[in-house]
Amino acid sequence: MNELTLSFAPLLPLALLAAFAVLAVAVTVLGLLRGRRGTLLRGVGLALVLCALFDPSLVRENRRPLKDVVAIVVDHSGSQTIGNRRQQTDKAAAELKKRLQQLGNVDIRVIDSSLTDSEEDGTRLFAALNEGLADVPAERIGGVFMITDGVVDDIPANPAALGFKAPLHAFITGHEGEHDRRVALVDAPRFGIVGKDVTIGLRVIDAPPSNAPVVLHVRRDGNPIADVTATPGELIKVPVRIDHGGPNVVELEVQALPGELTTINNKAVLTIDGVRDKLKVLLVSGEPHQGERMWRNLLKSDANVDLVHFTILRPPEKQDGTPINELSLIAFPTADLFGRKIKDFDLIIFDRYSDQSVLPSVYLDNIVRYVRNGGALLIAAGPDFAQPEGIYYTPLGQLSPARPDGTITERPFRAEITPDGAKHPVTRGLPGSDTTPPAWSQWFRQINADVTRGTSVLAGADNKPLLVLSREDKGRVALLLSDQMWLWARGFEGGGPDLALLRRLAHWLMKEPELEEEALRAKAVGHEIDIERQSLKDQIPPVKIIAPSGKEITTTLTPAEPGLSRANVKVPELGLYRVTDGTLSALVNVGPENPREFQEVVSTTEKLRPLAEATGGTVRRIAADSGSDVILPRIAAMRDSPIYGGSDYAAIRRTGAAQVTGVGVAPLAIGLVGLLFLLSSVVASWLFEGRSRGAST
Repeated sequence: MNELTLSFAPLLPLALLAAFAVLAVAVTVLGLLRGRRGTLLRGVGLALVLCALFDPSLVRENRRPLKDVVAIVVDHSGSQTIGNRRQQTDKAAAELKKRLQQLGNVDIRVIDSSLTDSEEDGTRLFAALNEGLADVPAERIGGVFMITDGVVDDIPANPAALGFKAPLHAFITGHEGEHDRRVALVDAPRFGIVGKDVTIGLRVIDAPPSNAPVVLHVRRDGNPIADVTATPGELIKVPVRIDHGGPNVVELEVQALPGELTTINNKAVLTIDGVRDKLKVLLVSGEPHQGERMWRNLLKSDANVDLVHFTILRPPEKQDGTPINELSLIAFPTADLFGRKIKDFDLIIFDRYSDQSVLPSVYLDNIVRYVRNGGALLIAAGPDFAQPEGIYYTPLGQLSPARPDGTITERPFRAEITPDGAKHPVTRGLPGSDTTPPAWSQWFRQINADVTRGTSVLAGADNKPLLVLSREDKGRVALLLSDQMWLWARGFEGGGPDLALLRRLAHWLMKEPELEEEALRAKAVGHEIDIERQSLKDQIPPVKIIAPSGKEITTTLTPAEPGLSRANVKVPELGLYRVTDGTLSALVNVGPENPREFQEVVSTTEKLRPLAEATGGTVRRIAADSGSDVILPRIAAMRDSPIYGGSDYAAIRRTGAAQVTGVGVAPLAIGLVGLLFLLSSVVASWLFEGRSRGAST
């Protein structure tokens, strides 16, 4: 295809050429006003000179027509898997491609939206379109067809944002009359105080709207905690108690509508991290000793600890006649602390306490009940523990995990981690434990005892138990069979890991999840689940992974380090998974907790309609109902037009784009042609003037 055009390349600046043109016009006009003969011929000559200075050329371009680029954007997002939408989409894409090919001179680009869809950002068809046409000039784009359910999350505000002038047509999958129910979170707290309630705000939304009451089931860590009756559309506030530190997985699920599209959005999952408020500790010190200040300094150094210290400075048998009003300004509230307020404490510590009749047995019975109902008790034993007046022979002896044999070892020894202690989170990997013996200072006294229940995690002289941990009903007890830990705190012979050990010990007593000796944990990393089993057992059973759809995957854990076994499993579905070994269970959510892709799943023609019609395109459904076949309109090609579609057709725009393969330039004002015109003008003027003079003579 050849195309001729006129081109100019001025030899002088345009300002000078404009001045020359004005002067030539003035001279010609002046000559005409004075009636001089040959003025018009002189004007023509000046015009030819001016034209020559503009250097006109006749340009001949050899052009090769280019194909019009038409994009077919195929929505392969999660909501397109509902019902038979995927089949409708694939069939429509194949038929549309066939019909576009029949138009001829069309370059078809099929763009898969799954390359840019985000689990958190939803369906991004226009991001996929921009990426798929990034190498195409805007003037070559003849049209865009989108095959989607209409729920698109990145629709531009106006046609100008598209970056091209071509019709946009949307072919909508699904069918009229779809209905769905979903849970929409309004207020989703991420943190909560352990032991207190947080309030979750949500709405149950029915499409189309409904006023029929629904039942909302609330579960925490897989266990039912409440059922709430709600009306769709109304704000529902659900209080949930934060049961423990670390992740608390809360599920909010409503009953399904008959025949609704999907139940995947009938459930909202929320992970709330439990954090502890100030730790309330009651420290009961018996006979004063060098290690007493260690406990106080340790607990007071932590700003998150509220410490109440009850210390016995004068046992009852020491009477010196000092008036009571001179012994203390304020009487210690033992009745309150060991009575009705005992449940307010998170941890009780008895440091070298012996039965001196200071605390009546009824108070000690209260402590036993406190522990069995979920409290925490740490006993730091001294020499009195081996004697008849020791704490073991009080009601607290019911909680002691070891029975004293009445002897005391008083010679240098080093604490060592037991085989079970090497697996236990409290003592595994303590600083300095990687050498034999551990790089810790020596102790010089140990109360000998036999373990009756629980686990010995530290051993002392003659491999006898030094630190024993046990569970008592809902509570926990730790027994330290020495009063020499202050040597570590003082840095004697380099000291030892006193802070690390006591911090871990307190966290274990407080049931912190990361210190559990028997635990199953699961964490999602992309589309994979990392599974970790903490156990003191030698044999770890396989675990089952139960998908949201109910499918099960069984995997075997591999030992990673003492007490820990791990596995990594790639999973195919998004949603809440349950991991179990038959005894322990863990919940893990793969992908966003509430994927945006499934928040709205009812297909619609209205979201894309304003943009499509602004470009001259159309929006239409391609199936009348769930059982009907795909029906596409007639596909046509048109020149520039404000409308590219009607009730029975959808058209693309013929762009007329072409590629220049060769250029020929023929100058018009220079060379033989230009010289011929100039000479002709001069000769004509000369002849005319010569005749004029002859006539006048």
